[in-house]
This record gives sequence, C-alpha cells and structure tokens, in this order.
Amino acid sequence: MSADDETTPEVEPTEGVEIDAATDDKEKDSAVDETDKAADSADSSSAARRSLPAIPLIPAALMLGLLAAGLLAGWLYFTQYQPDKQTDDAVAQSVVNAARDGTVALLSYKPDTLNQDFAAAKSHLAGDFLNYYDQFTKEVVTPAAQTKGVTTTAQVAGAAVSELNPDKAVVLVFINQATTSKERPDPAMASSSAKVSLAKVHGEWLITKFDPL
Repeated sequence: MSADDETTPEVEPTEGVEIDAATDDKEKDSAVDETDKAADSADSSSAARRSLPAIPLIPAALMLGLLAAGLLAGWLYFTQYQPDKQTDDAVAQSVVNAARDGTVALLSYKPDTLNQDFAAAKSHLAGDFLNYYDQFTKEVVTPAAQTKGVTTTAQVAGAAVSELNPDKAVVLVFINQATTSKERPDPAMASSSAKVSLAKVHGEWLITKFDPL
C-alpha cells in the first residue's frame, strides 16, 4: 500500500454527537429561563414589598398607653381610692369629730367675741349652708346678742354615724346647751338632737346641712 493510498478517513459527526449538542443547547436555554424566572420572581417580591403599606407604630404606642393607664388606675384604687379604706373606722371617727366640733362652734357665741365666734363656726361649713349661716348670724343672731347680751354654750353629749360614703356622711348628734342673757343671767338648760350632713371638701369633712330633730 502506497502512501497515497493511506489517507486519513473523514470523520463525520454522528447522530449521537448532534443529539448531545442539541441537548446542551436546551440545557443552556433552560438554565437561562430559570435564571430569568428567578430574577422576575425577585423583582415581583421586591415590588410587592414596596407596594405593601408600612405598619404604623401608633397602635403599639396606644396599647402601651392603655396598659400604663390601667396599671395607674389599679394602683390608685388600691392605695388611695379603695372604698373600704374610705369608709373604715378611722374615717368614721374623723366624721364624728368634724360633726362634733362643727356643732359646738355653730351653737356657741358671746356678745363680745361675735366676729371671732362666727368666723370659727364658718370654718366648719361649706356650700349653701355656709351662705345661710353667714346671712342668719348677721341679720338675726348679732342684733339679739348685742342688744340682749345673749351668750350660749353648746356641748355634744353623744354622736354616731348614720350614713357614711367616701365623700358624704350623716351624723346624729345629741346636744346640751346653756343660754344666758341680761334679762336671765341664770343659765337656761336645753337638750336637743340634730342630723348633721357633711361632705368631704379638699380632704376635709365640712358641714353642709344642720337639721334639728
């Protein structure tokens, strides 16, 4: 065999090679498609997040405010406004003392100390009864005490709580009263009772009504 006869045979691509190349192209295309889809999905998610409204912080702050208000209300109730503490024995005694002292001041005066006596009495009063007492002492008591020399002294023989609420109370008082004048220098003794209504004003129990019984 001569050298010319020994030619290198032409190698033609087989069908298998052509199929593999086509497969590679399809895989590349598929990968590109997947990448595009992922990118599109990411873009869509970002757009969706951008389109969502921002969650406001006001409801959270409002809830915290309501919680704080609730805690404060509970603390005030148990430390300052608890009804049991506002109507216990100590409060009842304070009410009785206020009614007793106010009654003595109301019914005790002397001709030479009228202004001081009336001022002391008015410090125990409140509301419409204060206005009534001021007018009554000016128009009735003062002229009688000055012209006739009337002196009266009152003592509370006993007192008991009839009604007791956190800001209102009623006390029954039993009174012994001695009265003298220029015409009757010997003391005239009298016993009576009254229903004394009180209200709590700026932390102090004051008489708002005085009803003889």
